[in-house]
Amino acid sequence: MIDLSGRLASGDTLYGTFLGLGSALAAEACALAGFDWLLTDLEHGGGDESELLPQQLAADAHGVPMLVRVESTHRIRSGHALDLGAAGIMFPGIESAEQATQATRHLRYPPDGDRGVATYNRAYGFGLHPERLLTANERVLGIVQIESRNAVERVEDIAKVSGIHVLFIGPRDLSHDLGVPGDTSAPVFQDALRRVRDAAEDAGLAAGILAPDADTARKYAGLGLRFIRLSLARPTSTVTTAARALADSFRQLSAATV
Repeated sequence: MIDLSGRLASGDTLYGTFLGLGSALAAEACALAGFDWLLTDLEHGGGDESELLPQQLAADAHGVPMLVRVESTHRIRSGHALDLGAAGIMFPGIESAEQATQATRHLRYPPDGDRGVATYNRAYGFGLHPERLLTANERVLGIVQIESRNAVERVEDIAKVSGIHVLFIGPRDLSHDLGVPGDTSAPVFQDALRRVRDAAEDAGLAAGILAPDADTARKYAGLGLRFIRLSLARPTSTVTTAARALADSFRQLSAATV
C-alpha cells in the first residue's frame, strides 16, 4: 500500500475526496478515478461503521489508501477502523494540543500510544503478517481538523504534537466561527489559512483543505497547501447536481411545449 506519510514528508501534494454515501460501488468508482487517497466520512456521511469494510475492500482492490474521519476521539473508534485496514484517521473539531495528543495516541501502539495490540485482524492478514507491527506507528497518517477560532489561536502548539501529519482546515466550520459564514475570501479567513499553513510548514507537516473546484484546488496548492480534498468528485454532491440539472432541463422542455 502507498505510504501517504512518506509522500507528504518528501514534499508531494496529494489530492483525494470524501465518500459520504456508505457505498462500496461509489468507493470503487472513486478509486478508479485516480485519486491519491479516499476518505470514508463517519462524521457527516450517510453510512456508519458497518459500511467501512466494503469501502475499504473496494479501495484496496485498486491500491488506493483509505482514510476514515471518525465521529469522535474515543479510542475504539479509530482503533476499529485501523484494524480493518485504514491508512489513517481524521479527527474533527480539535481545539487544543491536549485534545490532539489524546486523539493521536489512539493511532500508535505502546509505548508511543494506547492503540490495542492485536495481529489477528484484517490489517495484519488475520495473523499472517505480524511483522507489520514494526512499522505501523510510522505509517498511520494522523490528520486533525482546524475548524474554529480557538483552534487557529492554538495551532502552533497543536502542530507540535507527535503523530500528526496534516492540519486540515474545515472551511465551513471555520468561516462560521470566524463570523464570515461560507466566505473563504474574507481577510479574517485568509489570515487564519495562512497561520495554519505556516504552523504546519514550521513543524514539518502538511496543511490541507477542501477545494470546491479545480481552480480553487490549484490556488490552494500554489499557497503551499499539500493535502487537498476535491469536493466536486464527492459522489453525494455530484449525483445530486447532475440529477437536478437533468430535472431542470425537463421542466424547461415541458414549459416550452405547453
